[in-house]
Amino acid sequence: MFSSLKVKHFRIYWMGMFVSLIGTSMQFVAQSWLVFQLTNSAFLLGVVGFLGAIPIFLFSLFGGVLADRVNKRNILIFTQIVFMFLAFLLATLTQFKLINPAQIMFIALLNGVIMAFDAPARQSIIVELVGKEHLFNAITLNSVAFNSSRIIGPAIAGVLISVIGMSGCFYLNGVSFLAVIAALFWIKQGRGLIQNNNSAFKDIKEGLVFIRSHRSILGLVSMVAVMSLFGISYVILMPVFASDVLHVGVRGLGVLMSSIGLGALIGSLILARLGDFKYKGKFLIWSVFLFSLLLINFSLSKNYIWSVVSLISLGGISIPTTAVINTLLQVKVPDEFRGRVMSLFMITFAGIMPFGSLISGSLAQAIGISAALFLCGLICFILFMSISLLFPGLKDL
Repeated sequence: MFSSLKVKHFRIYWMGMFVSLIGTSMQFVAQSWLVFQLTNSAFLLGVVGFLGAIPIFLFSLFGGVLADRVNKRNILIFTQIVFMFLAFLLATLTQFKLINPAQIMFIALLNGVIMAFDAPARQSIIVELVGKEHLFNAITLNSVAFNSSRIIGPAIAGVLISVIGMSGCFYLNGVSFLAVIAALFWIKQGRGLIQNNNSAFKDIKEGLVFIRSHRSILGLVSMVAVMSLFGISYVILMPVFASDVLHVGVRGLGVLMSSIGLGALIGSLILARLGDFKYKGKFLIWSVFLFSLLLINFSLSKNYIWSVVSLISLGGISIPTTAVINTLLQVKVPDEFRGRVMSLFMITFAGIMPFGSLISGSLAQAIGISAALFLCGLICFILFMSISLLFPGLKDL
């Protein structure tokens, strides 16, 4: 289950990243609650999500080119330092009551720009740390870290918001980046600068031609796009669901967010225990249909306990599905295209999500949050059915 952690440099990197992710999850909950308190608007929650991720859509391909040319560790050191600075800036503005929605949106936008260059390097450095032998396990354990942080971070934030305020959560997030920065300085120097006289646009074109010529890769990123556009965007509306449907307040919001992480952690641990199993394609097809039905089920819930159970189930299927897609992509991609392919993965995983945030936020404002989530689940089911018919080879992966 933990075989990739036997690799020293990956173990150091994983531990530092885990601490940092807990801080990031704390900030996500505190920031969502802050926006909702300042605006009382589901639509503006969607706008903040949009601004935080639209740069990933616009600039990730350039981030992928950079990751294919430059030492990925050095990219990550720079991006993590900038993330830390922005967390401290948000904390300071909040502490001194200078914060307003426009400032939150601007900081979210800057975070998104840095993420566009951070994410392709972070995704593609894993194979350099562990090799292809441990790649599936390492990607799965990254999901374990990510989803454990989504349990721990929101739970801590739900308590600490009432104790040290939202600014305290932002300060703690800033401090948490020191762990991953220290780990990056500690690990072995990766691949250095690659001589390449091509323009960035030519490299991007080569990457897109490579992806278009491999239908299995195209089908995989299409699935991620649907999940991000109409599926995972339900997370951004959780403060509204907690407040207007369940009436459970900020502590209830922390439990709901942690429930998603708990389910994803359980699913990721099961996936890690299974190892590099066969029939990943069949698992993928069935899991996306199940995700759609679970989202519809959650949209109909009016009971707090049932909502928690539903979110555990949603988390338990969505993140392992994404981990399998991530692994299949990295196994099928040669090293020279890895950064660019993973940048497209990040565009479909996180870059398209802002459009989903706007869609779900607008729908929630217009027809109510429960009806909006029901409609998103139904659309997911229809589109996943279409992809499975257009790319029949996916089930054989």
